[in-house]
Amino acid sequence: MTLQPAARAADKIVVGASPTPHAEILENIKPMLAKEGVDLQVVVFTDYIQPNMQLAQKRIDANFFQHKPFMDEFNRSRGTDIVAVSDIFVAPFGAYSSKIKDIKQLKDGAVVAIPNDAVNGGRALQLLDQAGVVQLADPRNTKSTVKDIKANPRHISIKQLEAPMLPRVLPEVDLAVINTTFALEAKLDPTKDALFLEGGQSSYANLLAARPDDKDTPAMKKLVAALRSPQAAQFMRERFKGSIVPVF
Repeated sequence: MTLQPAARAADKIVVGASPTPHAEILENIKPMLAKEGVDLQVVVFTDYIQPNMQLAQKRIDANFFQHKPFMDEFNRSRGTDIVAVSDIFVAPFGAYSSKIKDIKQLKDGAVVAIPNDAVNGGRALQLLDQAGVVQLADPRNTKSTVKDIKANPRHISIKQLEAPMLPRVLPEVDLAVINTTFALEAKLDPTKDALFLEGGQSSYANLLAARPDDKDTPAMKKLVAALRSPQAAQFMRERFKGSIVPVF
């Protein structure tokens, strides 16, 4: 009796992602990858620490939630060696309020909440500088802190909080600068609800990240091709309506 060769098992790749928009994008391209012999498994994380920790610990193969400045700072502070595989989209930072409709209405002594991690905190301060709320010593410095504010004409008080908490405290502050990921999770529409957004000049592209030894595997290359495909770009534009912008 002649034995038939066993069917080739699909290449499995496990990717950690934020719920929205990252995991949604990955779920959308699953069928495309299945046709290419890749079994994509998505693990959802609701924080910005575990996706990198589990990647470094080899519990997942890649992650999709962060931009390069955040990844570089994480590597520096945690001693990890995570690398960028490919840029996918830009998610503009936005400033939101449940108390005012225009930044001109921001009162003297207002409380403004920003992320408390070094990279996103600096990015938030850059956005406040662009909107004229504060003036930074060097607006191009991505690592600016509250100590680098050289002018504060409205005498605002800055509250630094964990990024996922920012939508929850919106009723308690006058203004909050929120990552698009957490804004979307909180049902905030950046294109409609934000008082102001980063412009197209933002260099904070969200990327697919991996360990150095995995970044060029056949399965990873197929994943990149799917994430940068016309189908993925169309899904991003139609599903998120301008709140994220493909970079390919």
